[in-house]
Amino acid sequence: MTTTAPIADARALGLAHYAARGVLERVLARHGTTFQQQIALRAAVTADAPQTPDDLVTQVRGLLKADPADIRATVDELLAKQLLVADGPHLRPTDAGRELIAAIGAETAPVTARIWGGIPAEDLAAAGRVLALVAERANAELAAPAA
Repeated sequence: MTTTAPIADARALGLAHYAARGVLERVLARHGTTFQQQIALRAAVTADAPQTPDDLVTQVRGLLKADPADIRATVDELLAKQLLVADGPHLRPTDAGRELIAAIGAETAPVTARIWGGIPAEDLAAAGRVLALVAERANAELAAPAA
Protein backbone atom coordinates (compact mmCIF):
# COMPACT_ATOMS: atom_id res chain seq x y z
CA MET A 1 0.00 0.00 0.00
CA THR A 2 1.37 3.39 -1.01
CA THR A 3 0.65 6.41 1.12
CA THR A 4 0.93 9.85 -0.41
CA ALA A 5 2.56 12.58 1.62
CA PRO A 6 0.31 15.41 2.73
CA ILE A 7 0.61 18.63 0.79
CA ALA A 8 2.17 21.49 2.72
CA ASP A 9 -0.34 24.27 3.29
CA ALA A 10 -1.16 26.95 5.84
CA ARG A 11 -2.94 24.46 8.11
CA ALA A 12 -0.03 22.02 8.10
CA LEU A 13 2.40 24.86 8.82
CA GLY A 14 0.24 26.12 11.68
CA LEU A 15 -0.18 22.69 13.22
CA ALA A 16 3.58 22.04 13.06
CA HIS A 17 4.30 25.46 14.57
CA TYR A 18 1.91 24.98 17.48
CA ALA A 19 3.11 21.44 18.17
CA ALA A 20 6.74 22.58 18.31
CA ARG A 21 5.84 25.69 20.29
CA GLY A 22 3.93 23.52 22.76
CA VAL A 23 7.10 21.56 23.40
CA LEU A 24 9.06 24.79 23.94
CA GLU A 25 6.33 26.29 26.15
CA ARG A 26 6.60 23.29 28.47
CA VAL A 27 10.31 24.01 28.98
CA LEU A 28 9.71 27.75 29.36
CA ALA A 29 7.04 27.16 32.01
CA ARG A 30 9.56 25.27 34.15
CA HIS A 31 11.69 28.42 34.08
CA GLY A 32 8.83 30.86 34.70
CA THR A 33 9.40 32.44 31.30
CA THR A 34 6.97 33.25 28.51
CA PHE A 35 7.53 32.64 24.83
CA GLN A 36 7.79 36.37 24.12
CA GLN A 37 10.23 36.88 27.01
CA GLN A 38 12.44 34.12 25.67
CA ILE A 39 12.42 35.59 22.16
CA ALA A 40 13.28 39.08 23.44
CA LEU A 41 15.96 37.83 25.80
CA ARG A 42 17.51 35.62 23.11
CA ALA A 43 17.59 38.63 20.78
CA ALA A 44 19.44 40.63 23.44
CA VAL A 45 21.85 37.79 24.23
CA THR A 46 22.72 37.14 20.58
CA ALA A 47 22.96 40.79 19.48
CA ASP A 48 26.28 41.84 17.98
CA ALA A 49 26.18 45.14 19.88
CA PRO A 50 24.22 46.60 22.78
CA GLN A 51 20.71 47.63 21.78
CA THR A 52 18.48 50.42 22.92
CA PRO A 53 15.03 49.42 24.13
CA ASP A 54 13.63 50.73 20.81
CA ASP A 55 16.13 48.60 18.87
CA LEU A 56 15.10 45.50 20.80
CA VAL A 57 11.38 46.21 20.35
CA THR A 58 11.90 46.68 16.61
CA GLN A 59 13.85 43.43 16.32
CA VAL A 60 11.31 41.39 18.29
CA ARG A 61 8.43 42.96 16.37
CA GLY A 62 10.10 41.80 13.15
CA LEU A 63 10.33 38.28 14.52
CA LEU A 64 6.93 37.93 16.18
CA LYS A 65 4.78 40.52 14.41
CA ALA A 66 3.57 41.47 17.90
CA ASP A 67 2.23 44.77 19.15
CA PRO A 68 5.10 47.11 20.14
CA ALA A 69 3.33 47.97 23.43
CA ASP A 70 3.23 44.26 24.33
CA ILE A 71 6.91 43.90 23.47
CA ARG A 72 7.79 46.95 25.60
CA ALA A 73 5.90 45.32 28.48
CA THR A 74 7.94 42.17 27.91
CA VAL A 75 11.19 44.15 28.01
CA ASP A 76 10.02 45.74 31.27
CA GLU A 77 9.32 42.24 32.66
CA LEU A 78 12.85 41.15 31.72
CA LEU A 79 14.26 44.23 33.45
CA ALA A 80 12.14 43.53 36.55
CA LYS A 81 13.35 39.92 36.61
CA GLN A 82 16.92 41.25 36.29
CA LEU A 83 17.50 39.24 33.13
CA LEU A 84 18.22 42.50 31.30
CA VAL A 85 19.77 45.62 32.78
CA ALA A 86 19.86 49.20 31.53
CA ASP A 87 23.39 50.38 30.78
CA GLY A 88 22.97 54.04 29.89
CA PRO A 89 20.74 54.16 26.83
CA HIS A 90 21.34 50.48 26.06
CA LEU A 91 20.13 47.18 27.40
CA ARG A 92 22.39 44.29 28.10
CA PRO A 93 21.65 40.78 29.28
CA THR A 94 22.73 39.95 32.81
CA ASP A 95 24.59 36.78 33.72
CA ALA A 96 21.25 35.39 34.91
CA GLY A 97 19.72 36.21 31.50
CA ARG A 98 22.56 34.47 29.65
CA GLU A 99 22.30 31.47 31.98
CA LEU A 100 18.55 31.23 31.40
CA ILE A 101 18.96 31.20 27.61
CA ALA A 102 21.70 28.56 27.94
CA ALA A 103 19.53 26.41 30.24
CA ILE A 104 16.56 26.60 27.87
CA GLY A 105 18.83 25.66 24.96
CA ALA A 106 20.28 22.73 26.88
CA GLU A 107 16.81 21.44 27.78
CA THR A 108 15.39 21.80 24.30
CA ALA A 109 18.41 20.36 22.44
CA PRO A 110 17.61 16.66 22.99
CA VAL A 111 13.92 17.20 22.19
CA THR A 112 14.84 19.12 19.06
CA ALA A 113 17.16 16.29 18.03
CA ARG A 114 14.33 13.77 18.46
CA ILE A 115 11.87 15.90 16.50
CA TRP A 116 14.20 16.79 13.62
CA GLY A 117 16.45 13.73 13.67
CA GLY A 118 16.27 11.35 10.76
CA ILE A 119 14.67 13.79 8.34
CA PRO A 120 16.67 13.54 5.10
CA ALA A 121 18.82 16.58 4.31
CA GLU A 122 17.13 17.07 0.94
CA ASP A 123 13.71 17.21 2.64
CA LEU A 124 14.99 19.77 5.14
CA ALA A 125 16.45 21.84 2.30
CA ALA A 126 13.17 21.75 0.37
CA ALA A 127 11.17 22.63 3.49
CA GLY A 128 13.59 25.47 4.23
CA ARG A 129 13.11 26.92 0.75
CA VAL A 130 9.33 26.70 1.00
CA LEU A 131 9.21 28.21 4.49
CA ALA A 132 11.51 31.08 3.44
CA LEU A 133 9.24 31.81 0.49
CA VAL A 134 6.10 31.67 2.64
CA ALA A 135 7.69 34.03 5.19
CA GLU A 136 8.78 36.42 2.42
CA ARG A 137 5.28 36.51 0.93
CA ALA A 138 3.58 36.87 4.31
CA ASN A 139 5.93 39.72 5.26
CA ALA A 140 5.11 41.43 1.96
CA GLU A 141 1.40 41.10 2.75
CA LEU A 142 1.97 42.63 6.18
CA ALA A 143 3.93 45.51 4.66
CA ALA A 144 1.22 46.25 2.07
CA PRO A 145 -1.53 48.74 2.90
CA ALA A 146 -4.60 47.06 4.36
CA ALA A 147 -7.31 46.40 1.83
